[in-house]
Amino acid sequence: MTEGTTSAAAEGADTLTRLEQEGEIAADYLEGLLDIADLDGDIDMDVEADRASVSIISDSGGRDLQKLVGRDGEVLEALQELTRLAVHRETGDRSRLMLDVAGYRAKKRAELSELGAKAAAEVKSTGEPVKLKPMTPFERKVVHDAVKSAGLRSESEGEEPQRFVVVLPA
Repeated sequence: MTEGTTSAAAEGADTLTRLEQEGEIAADYLEGLLDIADLDGDIDMDVEADRASVSIISDSGGRDLQKLVGRDGEVLEALQELTRLAVHRETGDRSRLMLDVAGYRAKKRAELSELGAKAAAEVKSTGEPVKLKPMTPFERKVVHDAVKSAGLRSESEGEEPQRFVVVLPA
């Protein structure tokens, strides 16, 4: 191994350790929240795409956990921001942690990937740009990734909360 390779490997290990620490801080915060709210749920931690990922899951179907998702994921978005703030308070670093509750984001990711693929197929067949409805940053990111994997490009336009994705011809 060269010095550069050793340094890159050490940096990767440091990043993984930092992300695991973020996940543990988030898990502790969320466990406290679940206790306060008297909700049952298990915490699952992982590192995906260079960010900590924490999920609250339930064996009992997660009906109670839907309260933490809210309408269109609004409560989940707020809870994610609060969890990121808790991590920031402990580490001093800004967190990009992703939170999922009762599989809501995983299901949403699959739906949005399909939407992005359909929009890309429409653009390929018509040659015309396709504008999608306004989305959250998470939703736009998933659509951008799906469009990119279909071999096209996309851009976000507009101002929050009306920011939307435009799928463009190649």
